[in-house]
Amino acid sequence: MNTSTLTGQIALPVTPSDSAPDSESKHPPKAALKSILVACSGNVVEWFDFFAYAFTALYFAPAFFPSGDPTTQLLNTAGIFAAGFFMRPVGGWLIGRIADRKGRRQSMVLSVMLMCLGSLMIAVIPTYAQIGIWAPVLLLVARLLQGLSVGGEYGTSATYLSEVATGRTRGFYGSFHYATIIAGQLLAVMVVAILQYVLSADELRAWGWRIPFYIGAAVAVIALVLRRGMHESSNRQHRDHAHAGTLRGMFQHPREVLLVMGFTAGGSLLFYTLNSYMQKYMVNTAHMDPKLSSNIMTAALFIFMILQPLFGILSDKIGRRKQMLAFSTFFIVFTVPVLQLLGHTTDPWIALALMVFMLLGMSLYTSISGLLKAELFPIGVRAMGVGLPYAVANAMFGGTAEYIALWLKTQNMAGIYFWYVAAMAVMLLVCSLQLPHASQNTHLDRDHH
Repeated sequence: MNTSTLTGQIALPVTPSDSAPDSESKHPPKAALKSILVACSGNVVEWFDFFAYAFTALYFAPAFFPSGDPTTQLLNTAGIFAAGFFMRPVGGWLIGRIADRKGRRQSMVLSVMLMCLGSLMIAVIPTYAQIGIWAPVLLLVARLLQGLSVGGEYGTSATYLSEVATGRTRGFYGSFHYATIIAGQLLAVMVVAILQYVLSADELRAWGWRIPFYIGAAVAVIALVLRRGMHESSNRQHRDHAHAGTLRGMFQHPREVLLVMGFTAGGSLLFYTLNSYMQKYMVNTAHMDPKLSSNIMTAALFIFMILQPLFGILSDKIGRRKQMLAFSTFFIVFTVPVLQLLGHTTDPWIALALMVFMLLGMSLYTSISGLLKAELFPIGVRAMGVGLPYAVANAMFGGTAEYIALWLKTQNMAGIYFWYVAAMAVMLLVCSLQLPHASQNTHLDRDHH
């Protein structure tokens, strides 16, 4: 059996007895299918909790940072949000290591447990008026726990979904990874919108902002119980290997590590540009009503979510390499003209059509994002190999996307940002050309033969 990597790097040895458990028959058995659904439900919870912070910050900022200046308050809460973002690499390493050495199920239970704890902390933390400086300190601790959780969740859940599906349907099942990330975001938006409808602004500032965190913590407990019964997709022989779940083992595949960072750098930059910055861009540049821009984004994201399985199926038909070549070419061609046009559009239907068009292109990547990376690594270092480089590149490029765009606008150079994004799409094209052709076996294929 060929155990070399796609690029000739040293791979963790794989013997017939080391093959993945028999979760990969021609079609996923009921146990594996159930585990896919449980993994996806946990992913929804993770991202609901993570986004709930961003959507409620406007209301709870005065409770933790009573400076009297709303801008300063929001900057302080944004700083804590960023701190959670930069905890992701630690989570990618720590929880990825646990996944590779102790099993995917154990690491995914841990990640949802950390998210549950972080959300519950935010829900019950007393205000600055009650405990002084300890209020923002505890908020920071809670956010660090959430960042740790999300950092580990991406790599382990992407790895898990890729391992429990057969090669023929791997793209379809893997597509639910990003679909559930978007679902978590949309659910957070919906909960906040309902609270805004039934509560007054004063009630939201006083106590209503805590409700999403109580909901998140409660649902996380359910996800925790469900995940404890998940089917395990790795086995002891792989986990007991000396280099399993180690940085040394991961860096035996330097080319693959760089590819994950390259795909994540460009993919995250594009995702946060479309998913986060565009809402502000429509308000600041196209002078659209903020509520209208929010409605446009919500509708576009819903369409984006339901597109994921369709593009996952497409990747099963044409292969990951062709789909990534199409993705990178799409954004090289369309980023600058379409986003510039969006900045001059006041018609909401045209704005929605432009956003959906760009998210169609984005779906070529997001539907296979986790799977694409999981296929690059052998099973013994797969969770860390996906999670850690992703988290580092995501923090560097995804986490800074909106800041760079807004800073360039303050310098009257807003148009340069779209050329920066298009240049990153060129880098994505170069990375895509390094992927194996559809006829070549990946590590996931070799695990199951």
